[in-house]
Amino acid sequence: MSTTAAVEKNPQRQLTSSELDELSVNTIRTLSIDAVQKAKSGHPGTPMALAPLVYVIWNRVLRFDPLDPIWPNRDRFVLSNGHASMLLWSVLHLTGTRAVNADYERLGQPAVTLDDIRNFRQLGSKAPGHPEYHLVSGVETTTGPLGQGVATSVGMAIGEKWLATRYNQPGFTVFDYNIYTVCGDGDMMEGMSSEAASLAGHLGLDNLCWIYDNNHITIEGKTKLAFTEDIAARFMGYGWNVLRVGDANDLDLIEHALDTFRATKGRPTFIILDSHIGYGAPHKHDTSAAHGEPLGDDEVRLAKRAYGWPEEAKFLVPDEVPKHFAAGIGARGADSRRKWNTLFAGYHAQHKDLANEIDLMQRRELPPGWDSGLPTFPTDAKGIAGRDASSKVLNTLAQHIPWLLGGSADLGPSNKTALTFDGAGDFEPDNYGGRNLHFGIREHAMAASVNGLSLSKLRAFGATFFIFSDYARPAIRLSALMELPTIFVFTHDAMGDGEDGPTHQPVEQLASFRAMPGVTVLRPADANEVVEAYRYIIQLRHKPALLALSRQALPTLDRSKYAPASGVARGAYVLADASGGKPAAIIIASGSEVSLAVKAHEDLAKEGIGVRVVSMPSWDIFDQQPQQYRDSVLPPDVIVRIAVEQASTFGWERYVGEKGRVIGMHTFGASAPLKELDRKFGFEPERIIDVVKEQIAAGRRR
Repeated sequence: MSTTAAVEKNPQRQLTSSELDELSVNTIRTLSIDAVQKAKSGHPGTPMALAPLVYVIWNRVLRFDPLDPIWPNRDRFVLSNGHASMLLWSVLHLTGTRAVNADYERLGQPAVTLDDIRNFRQLGSKAPGHPEYHLVSGVETTTGPLGQGVATSVGMAIGEKWLATRYNQPGFTVFDYNIYTVCGDGDMMEGMSSEAASLAGHLGLDNLCWIYDNNHITIEGKTKLAFTEDIAARFMGYGWNVLRVGDANDLDLIEHALDTFRATKGRPTFIILDSHIGYGAPHKHDTSAAHGEPLGDDEVRLAKRAYGWPEEAKFLVPDEVPKHFAAGIGARGADSRRKWNTLFAGYHAQHKDLANEIDLMQRRELPPGWDSGLPTFPTDAKGIAGRDASSKVLNTLAQHIPWLLGGSADLGPSNKTALTFDGAGDFEPDNYGGRNLHFGIREHAMAASVNGLSLSKLRAFGATFFIFSDYARPAIRLSALMELPTIFVFTHDAMGDGEDGPTHQPVEQLASFRAMPGVTVLRPADANEVVEAYRYIIQLRHKPALLALSRQALPTLDRSKYAPASGVARGAYVLADASGGKPAAIIIASGSEVSLAVKAHEDLAKEGIGVRVVSMPSWDIFDQQPQQYRDSVLPPDVIVRIAVEQASTFGWERYVGEKGRVIGMHTFGASAPLKELDRKFGFEPERIIDVVKEQIAAGRRR
């Protein structure tokens, strides 16, 4: 007799521990089956296979308090194979996890209700098709694009190591949490998982455990169609501790493997879990048909029959199951949190400054005086490169914001992102307190790790050449989806690395990131604009930012003659104007082209032609300004407008209008010294002057 049948026959009988285990696992399975079936879309097979694993992690192992899902020392659970999201929605519902808002206020209401599950994948449901961090409390990171979850979990593990090193004191272990990441064949095939695993192995992140769902099935069929590598040997080569659980339904063996992970020091753990996709469905068990589509009504009934579940019941949650979770993770998590709160109260008394840092970090606030000492750069016709100005600003900020850290994808000397002040140090296996992260030539893993660091409440940055932002783009997109205040520093923003040629010269990258919702893109014109760009970025709490900086020196503008660089905070501002403020034309530019526009402005003024120069480092910031301000910068009655930017012209029509002109890139670049490239592609004051005159003449003819 099945456990469910026994409960129905004698509801007063006390269930044994193993019966409660079985009932809980099958509740997760059947909730997943029913949700996918009702939605007519989704992935039932993996939740059917991995319900035992997720049950063991949550109810036996995870240090997590459902009533306070953001307490700082909780263990993290990452579902990297996010198509199996019903696993997460089921356990968040069954554990009674409570909701938290964007201001980190505990709301008391359920994060995921049974009605949310009934409306799986429907508009407004807190049970979307993939885990979404910003939408559902208890979700530690947004997943879905395969490989992103595992790579992000490496950043989380780095974050915990750094936090523990800085903040743990004798008698006060404030941070010692673990990261449990469930992943599948797709994660293993995606290249970024290799990058991330290699980095984690090098760093010896023994707080990180990946559990690999080895079910041998992808959408197209058996994995042997395209994936036959020795996965165990691969991870041993990375320096991981590799374990194998031969039966995904053996709860005790799963728990033993997780215990072994926690006892392993000096290296991360990789658990190969042999499972059967669609477990219990007689006709779809171990087939790709169970992967990405509903089982169908007949197969649902047969699967429930195999579990000993009422065949016609839908969304059934036996009363015993939430009680069992409450007695497991609920009691264990509450006890862990209470002990931590008591510990932290004592920590506050003995280590007040460090405790205050943790409090500020958890709320994404800044310490007093965070911007003190920011440089002001003197007027200099020769100037300084954007990347060099950035280095000075980063090093100043990091000394006032102790949890600001980051690094480059092996381009630190070129990006100028190294933190060089005394005590900054390098994050390595023998120094988890270092502020300089060395990601190696792994842009995909770097960007995802930066997300993981930000999810750990650290203020993190990653850097590379702007052209290689394409390798980081998927993680930056997820950063925007999650509303994380990550920072991406991209140098060599245009033609400045001329001899390297078109493979290294970004053309479409600015336009593409400007098209990405939720990302603040800034391309500063001189060193003082770099300062103001960082001043703006560092105050963001729920939005990623991207800096595009020059390799070559840019003239530092005379701010006694031209408008102050503080105008950066409004996205665009009038840098230089015609006499009387009534221009015949407006030149709009960003980055290195602003100084060209200023020179054209000065030369035109000598000819009696008054033009306005608008520095526009950020489209999206400018677009957020009140209409009155935008009209004051770009008066609607001045229709002679020219934009100048060493990038794709795509999108500039919104600012120059139908009658305007854009001096930009319509092709890829070329390999040559910068001056020759500027001449070839028309990025010279003389060219700007010619276009201004042509446009003014055309306007008169109209």
